[in-house]
Amino acid sequence: MRPDRHARTMLPIPDRPAAGLTTYDAKDPDTSYPPIEPLLPPDGAPNVLVILIDDVGFGASSAFGGPCRTPTAERLAAGGLRYNRFHTTALCAPTRQALLTGRNHHSVGMGSITETATSAPGNSSLRPNTKAPLALTLRLNGYSTAQFGKCHEVPVWQTSPMGPFDAWPTGGGGFETFYGFIGGENNQWDPALYEGTTPIEPPATAEEGYHLTEDLIDHACAWVRQQKALMPDKPFFVYVAPGATHAPHHVPAEWIEKYRGAFDDGWDVQRERTFARQKELGVIPADAELTVRHDEIPAWDDMPDDLKPVLSRQMEVYAAFLEHTDHHVGRLIDALEDLEVLGDTLVYYIIGDNGASAEGTVNGAFNEMANFNGMAALETPDFMRSKMDEFGSPTSYNHYAVGWAWAMDTPFQWTKQVASHWGGTRNGTIVHWPSTIADRGGLRTQFTHVIDVAPTVLEAAGLPEPAMVNGVLQAPIEGTSMLYTFDGADIPERHDLQYFEMFANRGVYHRGWSAVTKHRTPWVMVGGELPAFDDDLWELYDGSSDYSQAHDLAAERPDMLAKLQRLWLIEATKYNVLPLDDRTGERLEPTMAGRPTLIRGDSQLFFPGMGRLSENSVVTVKNRSFSVTAEVEVPDGGASGVLIAQGGRFGGWSVYLRDGRMTFCYNVLGIQSFVVSSEEPVPAGTHQARMEFAYDGGGLGKGGDVTLYVDGGPVGTGRVDATQAMVFSADETTDIGYESGTTVSPDYTARDSRFTGKLLWVQLDVGTDDHDHVISPEERLRVAMARQ
Repeated sequence: MRPDRHARTMLPIPDRPAAGLTTYDAKDPDTSYPPIEPLLPPDGAPNVLVILIDDVGFGASSAFGGPCRTPTAERLAAGGLRYNRFHTTALCAPTRQALLTGRNHHSVGMGSITETATSAPGNSSLRPNTKAPLALTLRLNGYSTAQFGKCHEVPVWQTSPMGPFDAWPTGGGGFETFYGFIGGENNQWDPALYEGTTPIEPPATAEEGYHLTEDLIDHACAWVRQQKALMPDKPFFVYVAPGATHAPHHVPAEWIEKYRGAFDDGWDVQRERTFARQKELGVIPADAELTVRHDEIPAWDDMPDDLKPVLSRQMEVYAAFLEHTDHHVGRLIDALEDLEVLGDTLVYYIIGDNGASAEGTVNGAFNEMANFNGMAALETPDFMRSKMDEFGSPTSYNHYAVGWAWAMDTPFQWTKQVASHWGGTRNGTIVHWPSTIADRGGLRTQFTHVIDVAPTVLEAAGLPEPAMVNGVLQAPIEGTSMLYTFDGADIPERHDLQYFEMFANRGVYHRGWSAVTKHRTPWVMVGGELPAFDDDLWELYDGSSDYSQAHDLAAERPDMLAKLQRLWLIEATKYNVLPLDDRTGERLEPTMAGRPTLIRGDSQLFFPGMGRLSENSVVTVKNRSFSVTAEVEVPDGGASGVLIAQGGRFGGWSVYLRDGRMTFCYNVLGIQSFVVSSEEPVPAGTHQARMEFAYDGGGLGKGGDVTLYVDGGPVGTGRVDATQAMVFSADETTDIGYESGTTVSPDYTARDSRFTGKLLWVQLDVGTDDHDHVISPEERLRVAMARQ
């Protein structure tokens, strides 16, 4: 092995001028320079593939005893190692930022999801430049880098087409290639995609057989093949993070049919079956106990009989979704095998970025956004039964019931968001590296955490932690390399202290013991009283004899509990966990949360072609009066198409021309739709078309009256009986002069949504009572200048 001549602790690696004789004539026989060599990592550095599945509990995958068939995971486990004490942070964005940096999530500003960021350092969603991501370190050491799938690490005020792009994968994230989406979730049938930082449309429709997971793996396979064809000596770092299996649970119908009837016995029975299978496989200790169901989680037998077929269908869809995802991951593994590089590739298959999601309500959801808006009551059992056959299809935005999430976290307590208990943070993980791991099919029980991945990769590649990146001194990586565990199951664990916290659910692990306290319930998003932090009840568990946290020893060992509580506080202080923040609605509102916003004032001016504007890039119209004014040129024969649209099929509003008539549509969660149209078409020529919505007031999510105007004269009136109070969509955007993604109104599709006349500008105003019905050029200039 040749010696490494690079000083790799300072990145980028400084260029060194060649020493020696400088001749006058290049033809001089003494003219000699060393050959130019591409930058490579040290000899023996492996390819690295990290696969992170979304929202999968420990007890879901068949590789860890669950009911969802995952043959690719089983195949990798048979040739590698299973880890049954690997931990995440209990929520997606925090886990991802911890994974990508090797630091605790509060340490890199990601105490929760980006949408609830505050001005507190541990919750700001801003990664300090003293903590460079792994991909950047690898790229600056000679790796090829690519990411495919979900990126939920971009601060919400930086998600517009103008960036800045420092937190995007190809901006400051260190990835040379990115194909995927920005945000927490996406419609699997019609996603909002980006290539680098450029928004693109999916290459096909759901009717043409498109599905996001398949598309992502197609791109990953193509990239790996090209990388090895053009740079066979250069290792790669590929990060694959599909949107699956986060809600909405979208999967082709033929996959769902494979599970028909499999879950008719309910979640209590499923937990018993999974628990027995886990012991049979040996992925949990023989003396492990199945934890009991908490009163907040209903028993299957207590659910209404007429709802049970819907509940069973929800789980059938989810199981199909996970199997479908694993199948396509298998295609990427096959591609590596075909290229004869799988043996030299360090593969992490992390089955879940947190525990199973209990955000779907006690009854599950046809549109998960209903609960986020405090409107879950709209989805009555009768409604759910009427939609049962649509679950998983392009017309749904579905999620499963809380009971299924609990069952998918077998044998542990609680679910996603509950960072106190292992049900929220323990995820089955597989490591596969045939050229190095001799114990094929082995089980590893050392305590490990997602922050351990980055230092493991660096040690495997023979790379030091950088002391300086781009001129900035670096803080130490906070994880512990797992490489030592590859050599033996009995080697004592080295990561023996770890705090946990999410929405004030908190815990600490230290040398086998864990102290935990659950503060809030994930699916209670509106209402409910929370205790004071000091009133939270702490529990104590001895992991040396109680794998699943089944026996609370707080009363028996108050001394140990007090010791661990003090440790939690020390770690929380060290890593910016404090102040604890259990607010919900307040953190969605930027001013109250203390984070920046792109919007100033109550008016916003748009121009045609602007699009992919997230809700955080547009002045909010929720729970208030607002108006839309557009100046249009209508040709002879009339015009049609969208002037402005926010949201999509599962919630939003749009102003458009249909058969020449001005139309306003307010779509409540895809469940109720209110349409108001003008009596006559807008005539040919240049005109101002205006919609005014007068909010009823008196609380959140109320209705209002609609008046349509053309050139200041009323042309139509109508009524909207209800609105969405908190959020329209996690993935749909605001578009001007067209509509991307799914459409708010069924009157048009995205392909025929483009305005056929000439759209000059659109102005959105909130609190419209004092505005004229016709906007002057001076008024438009004022609005434009207010944004400067």
